[in-house]
Amino acid sequence: MPSRQSRLQEDTYYRVLRLLQDNPDLTQRELASQLGISVGGLNYCMKALMEKGWVKMQNFARAKNKFGYVYVLTPSGVAEKAQLTKSFLQRKLEEYEALSHEIEALRAEVKAQHGSPPDQGSQT
Repeated sequence: MPSRQSRLQEDTYYRVLRLLQDNPDLTQRELASQLGISVGGLNYCMKALMEKGWVKMQNFARAKNKFGYVYVLTPSGVAEKAQLTKSFLQRKLEEYEALSHEIEALRAEVKAQHGSPPDQGSQT
């Protein structure tokens, strides 16, 4: 079973690849902002993705950022994104199932203690 740290790293890679596939001319600052991580953390991630050969930086005269480059997913990056998407989805479905079971157990506990199920619309 992968460690929590490796799952977080995999999730970050997936989210970066997903954003870059749709918006290759985002700056690192914009990417970091959309991902909710620091620019330094994103820079570290981008270097790792480039070292793996999943992303490359390409000059592009019409890029919206002032440096005139875009981040392009390589063919291996596209393939890896597909694998990460599958893994991410599986993990999220497992989390959803676990959360659904926990919610049902809590509802049963509240019903046993109070005699009626809680209002599903309330947040208390």
